[in-house]
Amino acid sequence: MATYGPDERALFEDDATKLYEEICQRGGIPSSDERIAEAGEFHGAFDLLVEMGLVGYDSEQDLWSPQDPAGVQSRVVSPLSQQAAQLLAESAQWNDAFGSLAQSWRRAPQATASRAVTYLRGPAVIDAFLNQLLTECEEELLTAQPEAGRNPGAVAQAVLRDIATVERGVKMRTLYQHSARRSSSTRKYVAAVSARGAEVRTLDEFFNRMIVIDRRVVLIPAEGMKFTAVVVREPAIVDYLVDVFERSWERARAFTSRDTSVLKDIASEQRAMTMRMLIEGHADPVSAKRLGVSPRTYAGYVADLKTEYEAETRFQLGYTMGRMGVSGQEDELDE
Repeated sequence: MATYGPDERALFEDDATKLYEEICQRGGIPSSDERIAEAGEFHGAFDLLVEMGLVGYDSEQDLWSPQDPAGVQSRVVSPLSQQAAQLLAESAQWNDAFGSLAQSWRRAPQATASRAVTYLRGPAVIDAFLNQLLTECEEELLTAQPEAGRNPGAVAQAVLRDIATVERGVKMRTLYQHSARRSSSTRKYVAAVSARGAEVRTLDEFFNRMIVIDRRVVLIPAEGMKFTAVVVREPAIVDYLVDVFERSWERARAFTSRDTSVLKDIASEQRAMTMRMLIEGHADPVSAKRLGVSPRTYAGYVADLKTEYEAETRFQLGYTMGRMGVSGQEDELDE
Protein backbone atom coordinates (compact mmCIF):
# COMPACT_ATOMS: atom_id res chain seq x y z
CA MET A 1 0.00 0.00 0.00
CA ALA A 2 1.34 3.40 -1.00
CA THR A 3 2.11 5.91 1.72
CA TYR A 4 1.98 9.64 1.30
CA GLY A 5 4.09 12.32 2.95
CA PRO A 6 4.30 16.11 3.15
CA ASP A 7 5.24 16.59 -0.53
CA GLU A 8 2.28 14.59 -1.79
CA ARG A 9 -0.05 16.36 0.67
CA ALA A 10 1.12 19.79 -0.56
CA LEU A 11 0.42 18.77 -4.17
CA PHE A 12 -2.92 17.27 -3.13
CA GLU A 13 -4.04 20.40 -1.24
CA ASP A 14 -3.17 22.67 -4.16
CA ASP A 15 -3.34 21.50 -7.79
CA ALA A 16 -4.89 18.05 -7.21
CA THR A 17 -7.82 19.46 -5.23
CA LYS A 18 -8.48 22.14 -7.85
CA LEU A 19 -8.39 19.57 -10.62
CA TYR A 20 -10.64 17.12 -8.75
CA GLU A 21 -13.23 19.86 -8.09
CA GLU A 22 -13.22 20.77 -11.81
CA ILE A 23 -13.67 17.11 -12.78
CA CYS A 24 -16.63 16.85 -10.37
CA GLN A 25 -18.24 19.97 -11.80
CA ARG A 26 -17.79 18.84 -15.42
CA GLY A 27 -18.65 15.20 -14.78
CA GLY A 28 -15.22 14.13 -16.03
CA ILE A 29 -12.17 15.20 -17.99
CA PRO A 30 -11.26 13.91 -21.47
CA SER A 31 -8.06 11.89 -21.68
CA SER A 32 -7.06 14.21 -24.51
CA ASP A 33 -6.99 17.27 -22.24
CA GLU A 34 -3.52 18.79 -22.76
CA ARG A 35 -3.31 19.90 -19.12
CA ILE A 36 -3.03 16.31 -17.90
CA ALA A 37 -0.62 15.24 -20.63
CA GLU A 38 2.99 14.47 -19.70
CA ALA A 39 4.08 18.09 -20.20
CA GLY A 40 0.80 19.62 -18.96
CA GLU A 41 0.43 21.90 -15.94
CA PHE A 42 -1.74 19.38 -14.07
CA HIS A 43 0.17 16.24 -15.06
CA GLY A 44 1.61 15.63 -11.56
CA ALA A 45 -1.69 16.39 -9.85
CA PHE A 46 -3.57 14.15 -12.28
CA ASP A 47 -1.15 11.24 -11.72
CA LEU A 48 -1.65 11.62 -7.96
CA LEU A 49 -5.44 11.49 -8.33
CA VAL A 50 -5.15 8.37 -10.49
CA GLU A 51 -2.76 6.68 -8.07
CA MET A 52 -5.01 7.44 -5.12
CA GLY A 53 -8.11 6.21 -6.99
CA LEU A 54 -9.92 9.53 -6.93
CA VAL A 55 -10.50 9.38 -10.72
CA GLY A 56 -11.31 6.37 -12.85
CA TYR A 57 -11.10 5.82 -16.62
CA ASP A 58 -14.28 5.27 -18.64
CA SER A 59 -13.10 3.61 -21.85
CA GLU A 60 -16.46 3.95 -23.61
CA GLN A 61 -16.41 7.73 -23.27
CA ASP A 62 -12.62 8.07 -23.18
CA LEU A 63 -13.16 10.11 -20.03
CA TRP A 64 -11.65 10.26 -16.55
CA SER A 65 -14.54 10.52 -14.07
CA PRO A 66 -14.51 11.37 -10.31
CA GLN A 67 -14.72 8.65 -7.64
CA ASP A 68 -16.09 8.78 -4.08
CA PRO A 69 -13.26 10.11 -1.83
CA ALA A 70 -14.60 8.40 1.35
CA GLY A 71 -12.99 5.05 0.63
CA VAL A 72 -9.78 6.68 -0.57
CA GLN A 73 -9.56 8.78 2.59
CA SER A 74 -9.57 5.73 4.86
CA ARG A 75 -6.90 4.02 2.74
CA VAL A 76 -4.64 7.09 2.98
CA VAL A 77 -5.29 8.30 6.52
CA SER A 78 -5.57 5.01 8.43
CA PRO A 79 -1.98 3.87 7.76
CA LEU A 80 -0.71 7.29 8.80
CA SER A 81 -2.73 7.16 12.02
CA GLN A 82 -1.38 3.69 12.74
CA GLN A 83 2.17 4.88 12.13
CA ALA A 84 1.58 7.86 14.42
CA ALA A 85 0.24 5.62 17.19
CA GLN A 86 3.19 3.27 16.80
CA LEU A 87 5.65 6.17 16.92
CA LEU A 88 3.98 7.61 20.02
CA ALA A 89 4.10 4.23 21.75
CA GLU A 90 7.72 3.74 20.76
CA SER A 91 8.68 7.23 21.92
CA ALA A 92 6.96 6.61 25.27
CA GLN A 93 8.90 3.38 25.71
CA TRP A 94 12.16 5.13 24.86
CA ASN A 95 11.28 7.90 27.31
CA ASP A 96 10.70 5.32 30.08
CA ALA A 97 13.97 3.61 29.23
CA PHE A 98 15.93 6.86 29.48
CA GLY A 99 14.00 7.81 32.60
CA SER A 100 15.37 4.81 34.50
CA LEU A 101 18.88 5.73 33.37
CA ALA A 102 18.38 9.31 34.52
CA GLN A 103 17.27 8.14 37.96
CA SER A 104 20.32 5.89 38.24
CA TRP A 105 22.59 8.77 37.25
CA ARG A 106 21.00 11.21 39.71
CA ARG A 107 21.49 8.73 42.56
CA ALA A 108 25.09 7.92 41.66
CA PRO A 109 27.78 9.34 44.02
CA GLN A 110 29.69 10.99 41.17
CA ALA A 111 26.55 12.75 39.96
CA THR A 112 25.80 14.09 43.43
CA ALA A 113 29.34 15.33 43.83
CA SER A 114 29.39 17.05 40.44
CA ARG A 115 26.03 18.73 41.00
CA ALA A 116 26.02 19.42 44.75
CA VAL A 117 24.51 22.86 44.13
CA THR A 118 22.92 23.97 40.85
CA TYR A 119 20.76 26.94 39.84
CA LEU A 120 17.48 26.94 37.93
CA ARG A 121 16.36 30.18 36.30
CA GLY A 122 12.84 30.97 35.13
CA PRO A 123 9.41 29.75 36.35
CA ALA A 124 8.99 27.31 33.45
CA VAL A 125 12.38 25.67 34.09
CA ILE A 126 11.72 25.45 37.83
CA ASP A 127 8.23 23.97 37.37
CA ALA A 128 9.44 21.39 34.86
CA PHE A 129 12.29 20.33 37.16
CA LEU A 130 9.98 20.13 40.19
CA ASN A 131 7.40 18.06 38.32
CA GLN A 132 10.12 15.64 37.25
CA LEU A 133 11.41 15.39 40.83
CA LEU A 134 7.92 14.65 42.13
CA THR A 135 7.42 11.84 39.63
CA GLU A 136 10.63 10.30 41.00
CA CYS A 137 9.69 10.78 44.65
CA GLU A 138 9.35 7.38 46.30
CA GLU A 139 9.11 7.77 50.07
CA GLU A 140 8.80 11.27 51.50
CA LEU A 141 7.95 14.83 50.44
CA LEU A 142 8.55 17.74 52.82
CA THR A 143 7.45 21.25 51.85
CA ALA A 144 7.53 24.64 53.56
CA GLN A 145 5.24 27.30 52.08
CA PRO A 146 5.59 30.60 53.97
CA GLU A 147 3.25 32.53 51.66
CA ALA A 148 -0.44 32.10 52.37
CA GLY A 149 -2.01 33.94 49.43
CA ARG A 150 -1.09 31.56 46.62
CA ASN A 151 -2.68 31.95 43.20
CA PRO A 152 -5.91 29.85 43.06
CA GLY A 153 -4.88 28.46 39.68
CA ALA A 154 -1.51 27.38 41.04
CA VAL A 155 -3.22 25.85 44.07
CA ALA A 156 -5.56 23.85 41.81
CA GLN A 157 -2.59 22.44 39.89
CA ALA A 158 -0.79 21.66 43.15
CA VAL A 159 -3.82 19.74 44.42
CA LEU A 160 -3.82 17.38 41.44
CA ARG A 161 -0.04 16.98 41.47
CA ASP A 162 0.25 16.38 45.21
CA ILE A 163 -2.73 14.04 45.41
CA ALA A 164 -1.14 11.90 42.69
CA THR A 165 2.09 11.88 44.69
CA VAL A 166 0.42 10.88 47.96
CA GLU A 167 -1.68 8.19 46.30
CA ARG A 168 1.55 6.54 45.13
CA GLY A 169 2.33 5.92 48.80
CA VAL A 170 4.60 8.93 49.36
CA LYS A 171 4.45 10.39 52.88
CA MET A 172 3.84 14.15 52.62
CA ARG A 173 4.20 16.84 55.28
CA THR A 174 3.68 20.57 54.66
CA LEU A 175 4.34 23.63 56.81
CA TYR A 176 2.49 26.92 56.44
CA GLN A 177 2.41 30.04 58.56
CA HIS A 178 -0.60 30.58 60.84
CA SER A 179 -1.90 33.23 58.44
CA ALA A 180 -2.54 30.52 55.82
CA ARG A 181 -5.59 29.47 57.80
CA ARG A 182 -7.40 32.57 56.52
CA SER A 183 -6.83 31.70 52.84
CA SER A 184 -9.85 29.92 51.31
CA SER A 185 -7.79 28.41 48.47
CA THR A 186 -5.23 27.09 50.95
CA ARG A 187 -7.96 25.60 53.15
CA LYS A 188 -9.41 23.77 50.13
CA TYR A 189 -5.94 22.48 49.20
CA VAL A 190 -5.30 21.26 52.75
CA ALA A 191 -8.68 19.53 52.91
CA ALA A 192 -8.00 17.72 49.63
CA VAL A 193 -4.51 16.46 50.43
CA SER A 194 -5.31 15.71 54.09
CA ALA A 195 -8.14 13.45 52.97
CA ARG A 196 -5.50 11.37 51.16
CA GLY A 197 -3.21 11.12 54.18
CA ALA A 198 -0.95 14.17 53.92
CA GLU A 199 -0.16 16.14 57.09
CA VAL A 200 -0.25 19.94 57.25
CA ARG A 201 0.74 22.18 60.15
CA THR A 202 1.19 25.91 60.71
CA LEU A 203 3.77 27.96 62.58
CA ASP A 204 4.13 31.61 63.63
CA GLU A 205 7.37 32.00 61.64
CA PHE A 206 9.81 29.63 60.01
CA PHE A 207 12.44 29.37 57.28
CA ASN A 208 11.90 30.29 53.66
CA ARG A 209 10.22 28.19 50.99
CA MET A 210 11.68 24.69 50.75
CA ILE A 211 10.89 21.37 49.08
CA VAL A 212 12.66 18.15 50.10
CA ILE A 213 12.47 15.00 47.96
CA ASP A 214 13.27 11.69 49.71
CA ARG A 215 15.83 13.53 51.89
CA ARG A 216 18.25 13.55 48.96
CA VAL A 217 17.34 16.70 46.98
CA VAL A 218 16.28 20.10 48.32
CA LEU A 219 14.84 22.97 46.31
CA ILE A 220 15.11 26.45 47.88
CA PRO A 221 14.85 30.02 46.51
CA ALA A 222 18.01 31.92 45.60
CA GLU A 223 18.35 34.91 47.92
CA GLY A 224 17.99 38.19 46.05
CA MET A 225 17.56 36.48 42.66
CA LYS A 226 14.02 36.64 41.29
CA PHE A 227 12.63 33.50 39.62
CA THR A 228 15.75 31.54 40.55
CA ALA A 229 15.88 28.34 42.58
CA VAL A 230 18.82 26.46 44.09
CA VAL A 231 18.95 22.68 43.88
CA VAL A 232 20.95 21.16 46.75
CA ARG A 233 22.16 17.57 46.66
CA GLU A 234 25.10 17.73 49.07
CA PRO A 235 24.12 15.19 51.78
CA ALA A 236 25.44 17.26 54.70
CA ILE A 237 23.48 20.35 53.65
CA VAL A 238 20.37 18.29 52.90
CA ASP A 239 20.54 16.72 56.37
CA TYR A 240 20.92 20.16 57.96
CA LEU A 241 17.88 21.57 56.13
CA VAL A 242 15.80 18.51 57.00
CA ASP A 243 16.74 19.00 60.67
CA VAL A 244 15.57 22.63 60.48
CA PHE A 245 12.29 21.43 59.02
CA GLU A 246 11.83 18.78 61.71
CA ARG A 247 12.44 21.27 64.54
CA SER A 248 9.86 23.63 63.06
CA TRP A 249 7.45 20.75 62.52
CA GLU A 250 7.57 19.80 66.20
CA ARG A 251 6.61 23.36 67.20
CA ALA A 252 3.82 23.68 64.63
CA ARG A 253 0.06 23.28 65.10
CA ALA A 254 -2.12 20.90 63.09
CA PHE A 255 -3.89 22.82 60.32
CA THR A 256 -7.08 20.79 60.58
CA SER A 257 -7.41 21.29 64.35
CA ARG A 258 -10.27 23.58 65.39
CA ASP A 259 -9.90 23.14 69.15
CA THR A 260 -10.42 26.35 71.09
CA SER A 261 -7.12 25.88 72.91
CA VAL A 262 -5.19 25.51 69.64
CA LEU A 263 -6.80 28.60 68.11
CA LYS A 264 -6.04 30.52 71.30
CA ASP A 265 -2.40 29.40 71.15
CA ILE A 266 -2.16 30.51 67.52
CA ALA A 267 -3.54 33.95 68.32
CA SER A 268 -1.10 34.20 71.22
CA GLU A 269 1.85 33.22 69.03
CA GLN A 270 0.96 35.81 66.39
CA ARG A 271 0.63 38.45 69.10
CA ALA A 272 4.05 37.52 70.51
CA MET A 273 5.57 37.59 67.02
CA THR A 274 4.18 41.09 66.46
CA MET A 275 5.79 42.19 69.71
CA ARG A 276 9.15 40.82 68.67
CA MET A 277 8.96 42.59 65.34
CA LEU A 278 8.23 45.90 67.09
CA ILE A 279 10.93 45.44 69.70
CA GLU A 280 13.52 44.50 67.07
CA GLY A 281 12.60 47.60 65.07
CA HIS A 282 11.63 45.96 61.78
CA ALA A 283 9.78 48.02 59.18
CA ASP A 284 6.11 47.21 58.71
CA PRO A 285 6.50 45.56 55.27
CA VAL A 286 9.24 43.29 56.60
CA SER A 287 7.25 42.43 59.72
CA ALA A 288 4.10 41.72 57.73
CA LYS A 289 6.01 39.41 55.36
CA ARG A 290 7.58 37.48 58.22
CA LEU A 291 4.16 36.95 59.78
CA GLY A 292 2.72 36.07 56.39
CA VAL A 293 0.01 38.75 56.55
CA SER A 294 -0.84 41.90 54.61
CA PRO A 295 0.49 45.28 55.81
CA ARG A 296 -3.09 46.23 56.73
CA THR A 297 -3.53 43.13 58.89
CA TYR A 298 -0.19 43.76 60.56
CA ALA A 299 -1.21 47.36 61.27
CA GLY A 300 -4.32 45.94 62.95
CA TYR A 301 -2.13 43.77 65.20
CA VAL A 302 -0.13 46.84 66.21
CA ALA A 303 -3.30 48.81 66.86
CA ASP A 304 -4.55 46.06 69.17
CA LEU A 305 -1.30 46.22 71.13
CA LYS A 306 -1.59 50.00 71.43
CA THR A 307 -5.04 49.56 72.91
CA GLU A 308 -3.86 46.80 75.23
CA TYR A 309 -0.94 48.86 76.58
CA GLU A 310 -2.82 52.18 76.44
CA ALA A 311 -0.30 53.74 74.05
CA GLU A 312 -1.08 56.40 71.46
CA THR A 313 2.07 56.01 69.36
CA ARG A 314 4.46 53.23 68.50
CA PHE A 315 7.15 54.97 70.47
CA GLN A 316 4.95 54.93 73.56
CA LEU A 317 4.10 51.30 72.89
CA GLY A 318 7.76 50.33 72.64
CA TYR A 319 8.65 52.31 75.72
CA THR A 320 5.83 50.79 77.76
CA MET A 321 6.67 47.22 76.72
CA GLY A 322 10.34 47.86 77.49
CA ARG A 323 9.56 49.28 80.91
CA MET A 324 7.38 46.28 81.69
CA GLY A 325 10.07 43.87 80.52
CA VAL A 326 7.99 42.51 77.64
CA SER A 327 10.13 40.64 75.11
CA GLY A 328 7.63 38.73 73.00
CA GLN A 329 9.06 35.44 74.30
CA GLU A 330 6.73 35.10 77.27
CA ASP A 331 4.31 32.67 75.65
CA GLU A 332 7.13 30.37 74.56
CA LEU A 333 8.63 30.40 78.03
CA ASP A 334 5.23 29.56 79.53
CA GLU A 335 5.09 26.47 77.35
